[in-house]
Amino acid sequence: MSVERIVGGAKWALLSMGLAVSTAQAGLWMEQVTTHFSDPLFSQPERLSTAKAMPGDASPLDCDASVPTQKLSLTEAIQLALCRHPQIRVAAASIRRQAAQLGESRAAYLPVISMGASQQRQVAQQPDSQFTVQTDRKTTSHFVTLTWRLLDGGGRHASHSMARSLLDAAVATHDAELQRLFSLVTAAYFDAQTARANHDFRATSEGLARQTLDASKRLEARGMGSQSQTLQAKVALAKAELERVRARGVHEKSLLALQVTMALPASQWAERSWDIEEDFDESADDLQQALSEWVTLATRQHPSLRAARLEADAARDRLRIVQSEGLPTLDFTQSRYVNGRPNQGLSSSRSRETVTGVTLNIPLFEGFSRTYKVSAARAQIDIQEAELSRLEAQVLSEIAKAHAEASAALQNLQSSTALLDASREALAHVRRKFEAGVADISEMLQVQASLADAQQERIRAVSEWRSARLRLLANAGVAGLAAL
Repeated sequence: MSVERIVGGAKWALLSMGLAVSTAQAGLWMEQVTTHFSDPLFSQPERLSTAKAMPGDASPLDCDASVPTQKLSLTEAIQLALCRHPQIRVAAASIRRQAAQLGESRAAYLPVISMGASQQRQVAQQPDSQFTVQTDRKTTSHFVTLTWRLLDGGGRHASHSMARSLLDAAVATHDAELQRLFSLVTAAYFDAQTARANHDFRATSEGLARQTLDASKRLEARGMGSQSQTLQAKVALAKAELERVRARGVHEKSLLALQVTMALPASQWAERSWDIEEDFDESADDLQQALSEWVTLATRQHPSLRAARLEADAARDRLRIVQSEGLPTLDFTQSRYVNGRPNQGLSSSRSRETVTGVTLNIPLFEGFSRTYKVSAARAQIDIQEAELSRLEAQVLSEIAKAHAEASAALQNLQSSTALLDASREALAHVRRKFEAGVADISEMLQVQASLADAQQERIRAVSEWRSARLRLLANAGVAGLAAL
């Protein structure tokens, strides 16, 4: 390899390293600048700088709490999901994006200042009759320009209003996403709690079946019972064991579904051996309001409806923006040039120049494009208003359905309590008769089956009541940790 090629390669390597270092330094400088001026026009909403909270709560979520290792409460499950779920992070990022758009609309009211500098060198050789004359001239020039829009057709105001509406809509969408995930996690938690209650009562039924078998064996040993009764008791015990094992599988499956709904990483599924808390007191105070009051509450507070209204307002602002683009604008400009203007040839003289001007721009004809842009903006308004009407009808229909379901579930809850109490009394009465040899095994097994049915109805009624109650709150747009 020749020396020239080695030297040339070294030069290119050094140049590449220099460019890389310059690019890295420029990136570091830009990062420092953007850090110091992260939000100079105060467009970021307050909730981005504070902990997020549910729309129905006054206190924020505790996102710094440690992950429980054994027992999991409903509040902890909801906080884990809302603090870590990727869909919530997407909604929060949408808020930051719309906040940036709001800041950009505010920046349109401020002047734009630009500056630049250039250095030129001219080397010329002019042959003469006796010898050659060589000239070498260098010139450094720089400039500063300020441009400020003084008047427009209302486009900046409409852009700011549209950005404000879209930011508020993003916040409302974030609230709607919080409540949607709140409902999903709550439903999954209640499913797991119902599955656990079902497993517990199946284990209790197995214990009763075992006691019945022991009593049958004692009666048979004393000659007061028959082998047929003992065999029937064994069959009932085997069936109870099978149902208990099956209920355990359903419970474990429901716990896994809860972890998936909470968006926990798959690597943690096997590490968690969570159990859920015991039943908590149920309250019917939420149903004291009439359906009309729930409808009024949903119309005023539901985050999805708020987002739809704000998006309709943004569509109207968009129409004003399009219309203003066809109106006159007035700009003020002032520039300062030293030793020439940008892209100007080399000059031997030193100069300083100041230019001040006012520019009036009046659009006259754009090939009818403005007409079609206005037509498209008006069509978008119709689309957003129709979507708002559809969403209002959907929300009001869902809240009416949820109110009816919650009312029915509350009545079923009260009826299931009476049924369970009566079944327990009947079982205690028949057990005393069976142990005394007065009642046969068929009557005992029948009463046990009735108690199992009553317990199953109680579990179903509690699950339906919890789901209907929180679904009513969610459809009204006020579901939060305070409602648990």
